[in-house]
Amino acid sequence: MNKINKLITAIKLILKKPHLLNLIVENQDLYKEKIIKKYNLKCGFPQIKIEAIFPEFNESVSPYAFLDGSSLPIDLALLRALAKKYKVEDYLEIGTWRGESAANVAPHVRNCVSLNLSDEELIKMGQTQAYIDSHRFFSKKISNVKHIAAHSHSFEFESLGTRFDMVFVDGDHHYESVKKDTQTAFNIIKKDDSIIVWHDYAASPETVRYDVMLGILDGSPPEKRKRIFHISNTLCAVYLTEDFSSSFLTPYAKPDKYFEMEIKIKSV
Repeated sequence: MNKINKLITAIKLILKKPHLLNLIVENQDLYKEKIIKKYNLKCGFPQIKIEAIFPEFNESVSPYAFLDGSSLPIDLALLRALAKKYKVEDYLEIGTWRGESAANVAPHVRNCVSLNLSDEELIKMGQTQAYIDSHRFFSKKISNVKHIAAHSHSFEFESLGTRFDMVFVDGDHHYESVKKDTQTAFNIIKKDDSIIVWHDYAASPETVRYDVMLGILDGSPPEKRKRIFHISNTLCAVYLTEDFSSSFLTPYAKPDKYFEMEIKIKSV
């Protein structure tokens, strides 16, 4: 099929199914080009090796379901380790899902707030009852976890009467939502040395999601952007003010470490 025939076929498909335009508009290469042009970042955020932050990294993760939509185990271990190292008292997350992140962080903080769309909004979006019932599964009975049913773009966070030492942004991962949630995160942290963690900055530990990255950059105050890093071996970007050596990711480089895992099954 030559280029003209491909173009004609593409136009017919788009006219029949307009949502296919999203595949073009949200193409990762387009977002990457925007980032290079606007921020001159060709290889994602600078990367900090996880062992540079935690020289004796030794974390367990529980609960963890090994089901669709979950964070990687190393992502949850990172949240736990950050909460302990930086003595986080007040933690907020945007996006609850099964409650694994809140359940892993809650034992190490004083106050945990988890915000997610209400069941009613999820129903309007056409989600199944099984999907809705899975929300908050692991965190709903934890005493220091407060669940809020609201949209992060319209919720008045000032009503909580609290600012946070650590914010975990793990809601809608489209550009506009990431931008808005990033702006919110910087507005509700306690002080400059508080922590923000963005999940799914990377599609894999070696593959940047440039739509998410641009949302983070455009939503961050200009003076804060140089303090945002990718943490090696994770899907997470982190705003940290402490100084660590960093370098840019080289995909498929030889491993310089490995991790040990012990996996046990526990009934719920």
